[in-house]
Amino acid sequence: MQDKPGPTELLAAVAHFLRDELLPTLTAHHAFQLRVSCNALDLVARQLAQEPAANAAEVARLTKLLGHGGELGALNAELASAVADGKMTLETPGLKDHLWATTLAKLSVDQPQYGSYKRECARETK
Repeated sequence: MQDKPGPTELLAAVAHFLRDELLPTLTAHHAFQLRVSCNALDLVARQLAQEPAANAAEVARLTKLLGHGGELGALNAELASAVADGKMTLETPGLKDHLWATTLAKLSVDQPQYGSYKRECARETK
C-alpha cells in the first residue's frame, strides 16, 4: 500500500503514545505489562522494515549453498535435513557463514540492543 503513514510509522506512533503518555499514569504491574507490549510493537516494526531484505539475502545464501533456488521455508527445511543427516557440517563451504549471517539478521529484529550483537556489528564494520 502506498498511503502514508505506513505500518512502521503507525506502530511507532502507537508505541510513542503508550510510552510517553500512558506509561507514567500506570501502577507498577500495569507499567511493566505496557513496557512489554511496547517492546512487542517495536519488534513488529523492525520485522516489517527488515524482513523483505533479510529473507531475500537468506534465499540467496541458501540457493548458493544448496545449488538451487526455491521458497525460503523449503530451502531451510532442506538445509536442516542435510545437517541432521550429516550431509552438511560446519566444514561445508559457506554453511558457517550462512548460519552466522542468519543469526545476526534475526538478532537485528529480536534483540538489536543485545551487547554481543552490537559488538559483532561494530567488529564487522571495521
